[in-house]
Amino acid sequence: MAIENFAPQTVPEAGTYVPPVGDYAFLLGEAFGTDVVARATGGALSADDAGDALEAAGEFAAEVFAPLDRVGDTQGSQLVDGKVRTPDGFKEAYKSFADSGWVSASVSEAAGGDGLPGSVTAALSEFWNASNAAFALAPGLSHGAIRALQQNGSQELRDAYLPKLVSGEWTGTMNLTEPQAGSDLGAVRTMARDNGDGSWAISGQKIFITWGDHDVADNIVHLVLARTEGAPEGHRGISLFLAPKFTLDANGNPGERNSVVTVGLEHKLGIHASPTCVLQFEEATGYLVGELHEGLAGMFVMMNEARVGIGVQGLGIADRAYQRAYSYAHTRLQGAVLGLPEGTPIAGHPDVRRLLLSMSSRISAMRAFSVLVGDVHDRAEEDGNGALAEFFVPILKSWLTEQAVAVSSDAVQVHGGMGFIEETGAAQHFRDARILPIYEGTTAIQSNDLVGRKVLRDGGQTVGRVFALIREQLAALGASSDPIAARIVERTERAVVSAERATQTILGFGSSPRDAFAVSVPYQEMLAMLIGGWMHATIATAVLAHAEQSDDDTRRLSEADFFGAHHLAQVHALAETVAAGEIGV
Repeated sequence: MAIENFAPQTVPEAGTYVPPVGDYAFLLGEAFGTDVVARATGGALSADDAGDALEAAGEFAAEVFAPLDRVGDTQGSQLVDGKVRTPDGFKEAYKSFADSGWVSASVSEAAGGDGLPGSVTAALSEFWNASNAAFALAPGLSHGAIRALQQNGSQELRDAYLPKLVSGEWTGTMNLTEPQAGSDLGAVRTMARDNGDGSWAISGQKIFITWGDHDVADNIVHLVLARTEGAPEGHRGISLFLAPKFTLDANGNPGERNSVVTVGLEHKLGIHASPTCVLQFEEATGYLVGELHEGLAGMFVMMNEARVGIGVQGLGIADRAYQRAYSYAHTRLQGAVLGLPEGTPIAGHPDVRRLLLSMSSRISAMRAFSVLVGDVHDRAEEDGNGALAEFFVPILKSWLTEQAVAVSSDAVQVHGGMGFIEETGAAQHFRDARILPIYEGTTAIQSNDLVGRKVLRDGGQTVGRVFALIREQLAALGASSDPIAARIVERTERAVVSAERATQTILGFGSSPRDAFAVSVPYQEMLAMLIGGWMHATIATAVLAHAEQSDDDTRRLSEADFFGAHHLAQVHALAETVAAGEIGV
C-alpha cells in the first residue's frame, strides 16, 4: 500500500466542521439513478438548486453553530432566578438562524414554510446536528410541533401560533414524560380541567422537557399530554393541549406569563447546552389540540417527526466525531508505521486505517439511507411507499443512533489516551451521542414496533418488498465487470438470503410472541446492516457508471468493499441469534 492511499490532500484543522456538501450533491443528483429532488418536486426544484441551499447551510453550520459547540458543552444552560440562561452566543446565533430562514426551509408549504423535500431537509438536519447537536434540538422540536398543529389544531390555533413557529420567532416543545410515566404514556397523570370558555386549566409536572425553557426566542409553545376529568384510564383517556409560555394578548403577541414554572434543569452526561427542564404546570391556560381523548394520535405526528430527526442527529454526531478522529490521525506521529516511510502519521497504522474506514463506511451508508427515507416520505402517496416510509422509521432511528455511539467511541479510540481527555473534544461527541438510542423511543421500542407493527402485522409483505428492491439494485450492479462490484453483489445476495430466513423465523414465532420480541433488537440490527449493504451497492452502481473516477469515487468504492467484508458479514450471525428466540432458565 502506498502512502497516497490514505493521506488526504488537505487535513481539516482539529475541531472545525466540514459539511459534506459534495456527498449530498452526489446522493441527491445521481446515486439513486435520478435527481430525487426533481422527482419529489415535479421538476420545480433540482438537485443543483438544492446544492445552492446546502452550500449556504453548510457555511452557516461551520461558521456560526460549530464554534459554539464546545462553548455550549463547557458552559451549559443554567437556571438563574427561575429563568433559563443559554450559553454565550446562543441567543444571537438562534436569531441569525431564524432570520436567515432556516426554520421555515424545512416546513411544508401547507404550514407556511418553503417546503423543501425530505431528502434535502435530511441534509440540512445533518449539518445542524453535526455542527451543534444541542442547539439543533430546538428547531427540530419546533418542526414537530408545527406538523402536529398543522394536522390536528383548529384553524384558530393554527392562525395564532403557526406563523411565529414557522418563522422561528417562537419555538415548540413536546411534553410527555412524567416522574411515574416514561415510555408508558398510559400512566400520564397531568390533568386538564375545562374552563368553559374554550380554554383548559392544566396541572401537573413534566420532566425531561428538551428546550422546555430558554432565552433564545420570544415565546415557547408547549404541546402537552394530559387527562381530563372522567376520561378513561390508560392510553384512551389522554388528550393533547397547547399551553404557551406567554399567553397571547388581543394582538396575538406574547402577553402575561402563563403558569408554567421551570422547577429545575437536569444534570446530564452530554448535550449540556440543551436545557432539559422539569416543568410544573399550575392551572396553566391551555387549548385542546384535535379531538378529546385522541391525544396520542396527535402527539405521534410530532413523535414520528422527532424519531426521524433524532436518527439524523445520530448521523451528524457520528460524522463530526469521525472528522475529528480523521484530522487527529493524519497529524499525529506515534511509532514506526509498518511498511511506510519514517514520519508517517498514525493514519498509516493498519488498525487505525481500519477504524477510520469502518467509521466512514458506516457514515456513508447511513447518509444514503437518510436521503432514501426522506425521498420515500416525499413520495408516500405513491403505491406502496406509505408502508415503506413507516417501515423505515424505526430502523432509521435505532440504527443511526446506535451507530452514533459506536462511531464516537471509535473516534475516542483513534485518539488513544488523548481521546479520554476532555480538552481534545473527542469525549464530547461520545457523551452527546449516548442519549440518542434512549429518547424518542428506545432502541427496543423501535425494534418492537418494527417486528410487531411492521413485520408480523402484514405477514412480512413490506420487508419482502425491501428484499426485492435490494435484489433489483444488485442486478444493476451485477452488470459491471469491476471486481469490487462482484464482491458487493455476492456478499449482499448471501445477506439477503440470511435475512429472509430470519424473517421467516420471526413470522413463525406467531404462537410464541415472547420469542419474536426477545430478538427484535438483533432482527432490527440485521436489517439495518443489510440496508447499509444495499446503500453501498446503490452508491457503487452510480460510481462505476462514471467514465473516470474521482478521488471521492475511489473512496466510495473502498468504503463499499470494506462495509461488505466488515459490517454486512454481521447479518449472518444476527440471523442465527434471531433463530434462537428467547433463552432463559
